[in-house]
Amino acid sequence: MQRISIVGSSGSGKTTLATVLSDRIGVSHVELDAINHQANWQALSHDDFQAAVRPLVAQDSWVIDGNYHRTGVQDIIWDRADTIIWLDLPRWTTMRRVTGRTLRRAFTREELWNGNREEWKNMFHPDPEVNLLTWTWTRYKGTRSRYESASQSAEWEHVNWIHLQSQNAINQFVDQLA
Repeated sequence: MQRISIVGSSGSGKTTLATVLSDRIGVSHVELDAINHQANWQALSHDDFQAAVRPLVAQDSWVIDGNYHRTGVQDIIWDRADTIIWLDLPRWTTMRRVTGRTLRRAFTREELWNGNREEWKNMFHPDPEVNLLTWTWTRYKGTRSRYESASQSAEWEHVNWIHLQSQNAINQFVDQLA
């Protein structure tokens, strides 16, 4: 495992696992959200996002967390990946995590990326593009279905798929790396 893509629903633990793995195996960690979300939550254009990711993916080793299939970035990553770790935790787990994380970040005014912070008012906004709670709930089933199909697809059979469905399974996977 030298080029690892970690995917899954919001709140599944992608960034947390990526941080642990990059430390354990001694490779760089790339968080796609930090690249895509520019100041004032402005997303990069698909072309600019792809251009930013290509040189990172060209490196010999990395752990990259994030989905971004609609931007074309995921295909660029998966073409070079040797391992895809799909975090497929239950919806209630991801919702509990996202709710707690969102509340904490709004309360502490924690900076995420490029000066961006989560706002209290966003938790009441009806648009999933603004409200992370609504985003997580409405995208969960589609995200799960997309990775179920991809893991069975001949297009990605060159990649070692690791499907982890609980926090216990994630912990056991990390423990095996020690």
